[in-house]
Amino acid sequence: MTGGDEYFEPAASGEVETRHKRSLFIGRASRAGAEEEARENVREIARRYADATHHCWAYRVGFPQTTEYYSDAGEPSGTAGRPILGAIHRAGVVNAVVVVTRYFGGTKLGVRGLIEAYGECASLALAAAGRRGCVRSRRASLECSYEHARLVLKQLADLGLPESAVEAEWGAAVILSATVPLSLADDAASLFDNYKERGFITRWVWKK
Repeated sequence: MTGGDEYFEPAASGEVETRHKRSLFIGRASRAGAEEEARENVREIARRYADATHHCWAYRVGFPQTTEYYSDAGEPSGTAGRPILGAIHRAGVVNAVVVVTRYFGGTKLGVRGLIEAYGECASLALAAAGRRGCVRSRRASLECSYEHARLVLKQLADLGLPESAVEAEWGAAVILSATVPLSLADDAASLFDNYKERGFITRWVWKK
């Protein structure tokens, strides 16, 4: 994908297991739209594997202003959280949190071994989660009569909004909810204002 309004995030949650010198590593990559959601994901994993030796993690959330953070959670500094964050960067995703849980197997891995183990497990978890393309957008709500609904829907399509971006509720009037990419927001607003003046739609607003 290209363009300043387009980005990738995990398509789902993915979980993998790897082993290094008898230590078990469990990596889980998930989608998180805010810092608190990412941290709650970390807490949930820590509760699930409460008997584990370490829960190391990193997240990268927000677009285009991105916030990122990582934790070595007791492992030597720079050997766990940073490699996990590096895996997120290499995957090219935002709104992502990765937790790598370790069950110590009795043999120390050393600094290089830890970096490779945590980085590998995080990368595999992200690959298992997959990724999906997203576009920054605004949500518009329009109301029109049945008489003008088809015309409005056609104009939305001509504007560049696919059928999947528009939801219709057919009640006493037709309520259209349209997901409008930011790059088209000004053109959409002009179209909506024009159609309101001409009586094709009775009202429209940007949803918060």
